[in-house]
Amino acid sequence: MTTDENTDELLIQSSEPDQSKDYVEKYLQEKQQALIELGAGGADGTEKANLQLDIAEALVGLNRGDEAWEGAREAFDVLLAQKDWEGATKCCDVLYQSGQPASLVALGHGVWLAVTFPIDPQLSVNMLSYIVDETPAKADGSAIAAIAAHYIADMRTEGKARESLTFLTKEMVANVAREHGEVEDQQALSAWMEKMGLHDPEEFLPRLSLVIGAIVPADQWWYDRDRLRANIPE
Repeated sequence: MTTDENTDELLIQSSEPDQSKDYVEKYLQEKQQALIELGAGGADGTEKANLQLDIAEALVGLNRGDEAWEGAREAFDVLLAQKDWEGATKCCDVLYQSGQPASLVALGHGVWLAVTFPIDPQLSVNMLSYIVDETPAKADGSAIAAIAAHYIADMRTEGKARESLTFLTKEMVANVAREHGEVEDQQALSAWMEKMGLHDPEEFLPRLSLVIGAIVPADQWWYDRDRLRANIPE
């Protein structure tokens, strides 16, 4: 992210609601104009898809999720074909946040990509946190998603980034444990994790696949998972 992008993000977060809305509407208009100009000059597929994603994200920010869906869904197909796993996952994030009938299906697709491919760990953690939010407190799926988020944060980061992200995922696991197993101390947490089989990724990651399978019906997958697995880095 560039310095200007960081500044823009701070402006959105620190402004009054009306000012934030005005900023997002201006941003939306700029991206829509850029898309028009790109189309007039013969659009590159990836560049167009990224603009569509930016537009969809802005539309979601303006509570116009129904308008956001089409562009983000189209961008997803393009970025997936380009093997831009992170970009495709970002599309799923926006599709989930758009609040449309198939948003949970989009979430399942995004989580599968986020766990399967070594993309931005913060994005992967965000996607898994949505499963925690969507899952009843007493259901095992929330615990599996939370520990998978912590595992990814631990494995894919280092230094201060690892310290910061694992702090958040530890809190996620602790909160789920409190709701799921009424866990209140470290000893109880360790016992709960042992009982739930959350210490071994070879045990909880296959169970995460079952959680995703419960979100995405077998006949509603947008891509062939077996074919995509061939692209997993060594």
